[in-house]
Amino acid sequence: MRIRLLGGLDVTSPDGGRIRFSTRKTSLLFAALVLAGRRGHRREPLAEAFWPGRGDAQARNSLRQALVDIRRAFPGSGDAAIQIEGDQETVALKAGLHEVDIWMFDRKLEEGGPADLAFAADLYRGDVLASLAIPEELDEWFGSYRSTYQRKALQLVERLSFSLTVAGSAQELACEGLAERLLVADPTAEPCHRALMRIHVNRGHGNAALRQLELCRAALKKHLGVEPEAETKGLATSLRTDKETDRPEASSFHIIPQPPVLWPQATHSDRPSVAVLPFHNLSGDQTQDYFADGVVEDIITKLAQFRHLFVIACQSSFAYRGEAVDIRQIGLNLGVRYVVEGSVRKAGERLRISGQLIDSSTGLHLWADRFDGSLVEIFDLQDQFASSIVGAIAPRVEEAEIERSKLKPTESLDAYDYYLRGIAVHDRAVISRESIESALQLFMKAIERDQAFAAAYARAARCYASRKSHRWMADRAKETAEATRLAKRAIELGRDDAIALSYGGYVLGYVGGDLDDSALCIDRALLLNPNLAVAWGYSAWIEACLGEPDKAIERAAQAMLLSPRDPRLFALEFNTALAHFCAGRYVDAIGWARKALRSQPNYASAIRIATASYALEERSREAKEMISRLSELDPTLRLSNLSDVLPPFRRPDDRTRYIEGLRRAGLPE
Repeated sequence: MRIRLLGGLDVTSPDGGRIRFSTRKTSLLFAALVLAGRRGHRREPLAEAFWPGRGDAQARNSLRQALVDIRRAFPGSGDAAIQIEGDQETVALKAGLHEVDIWMFDRKLEEGGPADLAFAADLYRGDVLASLAIPEELDEWFGSYRSTYQRKALQLVERLSFSLTVAGSAQELACEGLAERLLVADPTAEPCHRALMRIHVNRGHGNAALRQLELCRAALKKHLGVEPEAETKGLATSLRTDKETDRPEASSFHIIPQPPVLWPQATHSDRPSVAVLPFHNLSGDQTQDYFADGVVEDIITKLAQFRHLFVIACQSSFAYRGEAVDIRQIGLNLGVRYVVEGSVRKAGERLRISGQLIDSSTGLHLWADRFDGSLVEIFDLQDQFASSIVGAIAPRVEEAEIERSKLKPTESLDAYDYYLRGIAVHDRAVISRESIESALQLFMKAIERDQAFAAAYARAARCYASRKSHRWMADRAKETAEATRLAKRAIELGRDDAIALSYGGYVLGYVGGDLDDSALCIDRALLLNPNLAVAWGYSAWIEACLGEPDKAIERAAQAMLLSPRDPRLFALEFNTALAHFCAGRYVDAIGWARKALRSQPNYASAIRIATASYALEERSREAKEMISRLSELDPTLRLSNLSDVLPPFRRPDDRTRYIEGLRRAGLPE
């Protein structure tokens, strides 16, 4: 998309540069032309609305000047994709349907298929011009558009929720994302609460659906002083009725399943498989059972967003409620390698959740931790606990799988084993030309054995990004083309794979130089899996490159919160350093870069940021020490070839300061 109005005004040129109009009034005039579509506006009412209180001649002259400014932003011949057209009476914007998000949004609503509605849901990133301050005289003009598209978005989320059939589908994720975005703006939007209730039911999470009802009721009472609508209550009643038929006794809102039935060991796949058992309620208060069940359902939902994990549905794992069954036996019965168990204890206004991850084949505890919090916001606390536990479990499962793969003889390795070995070399070894080459070969072997393995393509492409950042490319043009090919193939195969989108999107941005497509990929990855630390990390890098350093720092912090023991923590620390550098906070940039270098002393990108920051802080001794270290790693690096490794900064000043810092530090011409 070149023109985006949903969520704010964002306009990019054909070469990917961000277009900024000379005044706010010009920006709003451009937005008004976009909203009018190809029918355009009559000049006279447009001039009166935007320049009230002026004479007709002066207002029309101001309109003409603003239109000239807009035309300058889109230079080109008569074949240009975006043009301003008109005559003495009217003026209109000419652009392709695919160039404008709000036009495409309307088209997809009109086409109306589930995939079309999901596409429209992904486009709706917020209200029309949400981040743009609109003066009072134009509030009515734009207010009607905002109201119209808010109504369309609410209708869309409900339409999409009725069309859902397959849990975990792209349509379901798009619907969930839209509902959550709309609720941030308006917590009382009942269609969104109902949509989320239907999604929870579609996933088999009845407790989460009823919890959503309580969130809806609390929001309505707090903000409007009213009860939920009849339609919302009716949906909740049907949920409770369905639950009653599934259990012998009614008690609170949780399902009491049938006793477990032992069956022969299942074999779901060669991928890691996890079962989350019901958490023990140690509070002595049975009314807290629904909270413990809700935590488990959230953990299962969030774990299921990691596509490399096979996660047992709660209907199966909840069958073990209250049963003293050996963990190894549960692993055999459910066919899982890993089991999560835990407990919930309430004491006054404090709550403690404990959890542990166990290898079902050995009975060994791979991870254990506890999380404490206040009951003031109990449902927010539930989400926080679930995210924290998932952020700890997912990396530990990957670590265990890597160790398991290492024990296999070479002749029995499959695509996933090669993929895991590649991760171990790329992420956990000290960076070197040899380690990156070894990782690349392992990922390519994974692709040979499974040519639809999206994440393997993405990780192979990422190896080329490492080669670029250290200037290890032997044939820059050829390897850049190969990296881009692999990244695009990963994105094509992995539209619903957050890992593939994260790594593939990053490569498009750093190696391919396409920050806009890179940002789209990472945004979709976060929509698919908001608990994926690597997606938040790459989002931080993109925001820094786009000139939004404070956003970048927040996103890197979220990544580190989700995965505080991440083996690639050094990359998150570097992204934070890069953001501080872009913000001109060189002392902070130095601190974060040095953190990254503790675990990866050969990390050239971190050395360059530290070097430039020391120089710009006029700490010449440290700058020269760093430039010496950089020269040892890359003896042929010069100011003349520095562009080979530079991030694709959107703001020219960031690039200029980066180069100037290295020049002051003593990097040769």
